[in-house]
Amino acid sequence: MTRTVDERSEQHVADVCRLDPVTATYLGVAGHDTELTDYSPEGYEARLDLARSALRDVTAATPVDEREAVARDAFLERTGLEVEYDEAGFARAEINVIASPVQAIREVFDLMPTEEPEHWEAIAARLDAVPAALAGLRVTLAEEAAHGRVSAARQYAQVAAQVERWTTGSGVFADLVARGVAAGTVPAGLQPALERGAAAATRAYADLGLFLSDEMEPRGRRVEAVGPEQYALASRLFLGTTIDVEETYAWGWEELARIEADMAATAARVTPDAAGVAGDEAIRRAVAVLEGDLSRRIEGREAFRDWMQQLADTTVAHLADVHFDIPDPMRRIECCLAPTNEGGIYYTGPSEDFSRPGRMWWSVPEGVDTFHPWRETTTVFHEGVPGHHLQVGQTAYRSELLNRWQRTLCWVSGHGEGWALYAERLMDELGHLDDPADRLGMLDAQGFRAARVIVDIGMHLQLEIPADNPFGFHPGERWTPELGLEFMRQHSRDDDATIRFEVDRYLGWPGQAPSYKVGERVWLEMREAAQRRHGSAFDLKAFHRAALDLGSMGLDPLATALARV
Repeated sequence: MTRTVDERSEQHVADVCRLDPVTATYLGVAGHDTELTDYSPEGYEARLDLARSALRDVTAATPVDEREAVARDAFLERTGLEVEYDEAGFARAEINVIASPVQAIREVFDLMPTEEPEHWEAIAARLDAVPAALAGLRVTLAEEAAHGRVSAARQYAQVAAQVERWTTGSGVFADLVARGVAAGTVPAGLQPALERGAAAATRAYADLGLFLSDEMEPRGRRVEAVGPEQYALASRLFLGTTIDVEETYAWGWEELARIEADMAATAARVTPDAAGVAGDEAIRRAVAVLEGDLSRRIEGREAFRDWMQQLADTTVAHLADVHFDIPDPMRRIECCLAPTNEGGIYYTGPSEDFSRPGRMWWSVPEGVDTFHPWRETTTVFHEGVPGHHLQVGQTAYRSELLNRWQRTLCWVSGHGEGWALYAERLMDELGHLDDPADRLGMLDAQGFRAARVIVDIGMHLQLEIPADNPFGFHPGERWTPELGLEFMRQHSRDDDATIRFEVDRYLGWPGQAPSYKVGERVWLEMREAAQRRHGSAFDLKAFHRAALDLGSMGLDPLATALARV
């Protein structure tokens, strides 16, 4: 029977959730919370066959209207790249510090509800599944290594260190159960089974950590750069477009110099002590004044979470019905402290029925208990509204415009992270960063993203550092991880633990870090193109609504679709 693009795409969501229960929970699709994904070679092969089958069917389908034509373009671009990346031999060997099965299995428990007895029954079943899931992953990694497909040695070492932190003491799984017992939501009769499952999951993770350090690290690549072939494909996977890496690398230098000049001018508004002082010194003086200002500090993680929540709620109230259409279910966002201390901020979307809201998570590094809101106001805009929460939530809500695959399963980093970074800049345009300290924080975040365009491309392609670079940084030398760390330290005001984690992330996740600034660049170009097309009739709110109503997609299909709006 011939099926429409929508019908076949929606069937693919159900098929993916069946074979990938971890993804199902991330998407908020009910019915799979007792299971874990099969990370064995057979599991990977089954999911690859599934994607190939869907790709053939959607390729053969004829769109019934313009809306389905857009959906078809998005599906073919995304699924085609996923198949291409796996068939090239890159997907299954990837272990990194932020986005590999090692993190996905642990993090999926953060998204599971814990209010009712049946919730804990699902958690117990899933805890029991952890050892088998990790065993399958070990088989896959060993098999890939036997064929010469490995990650960098240092990624194995860093992930093994993460695992050690998760399993030290009682461990994160036992802590999860203990919190439920303390809250009184764990049924008394289920507690022993939960504790046994948590102990088994902890042992399985500890064994995985030893496997990564003892068996995989010695087999890992000594050179962390992935080289041009893998980098080009990874970049397309994260962006949905092909970039000229040499041009983008050069643009990154120009963009960072532009941002830091703006930072120096903004620093002079923060403190007169920075006026008339050259670039970096002006920024340093302003940061010192802000960090020394007790009125601009928050002490304690819970107090900082409460500040995030208040700002997120206030921002939604200010923007709704004025600058953006924000449906009622999307006006709720939860700010949470992650149960880990790896560093980093991330967003998880709502469930399909919005019973689980969109959430902003903060993984606070160990030992950090003092926070500076001027740095993070822009982060709340990025992760909340008008950033990821608006974008992801609106996509999830538009069932009359988008099929289930578009609403739940499609995510393109260049589209999503590009939008969120564009949203930070937009909030400056809309007057929400009038405090020069908050604006300095936004520029610092922008500069950080520009710096990693340079570092990510430079390190993975081992490019030469321009002899005439605007910062006089090691002219004529070739990028190494050590130079990448030094450069990021010079162009970031974050703590050293965060910077180290970030560089490890770039090295293990090639092509992802530049997707923020490159994506923002494309969003700005598309807005400028729409302004030229519509002239005085251009309406910014209407542009944003039309763009977000298309859902997430690769930047090439997005540009094509928006050109028709």
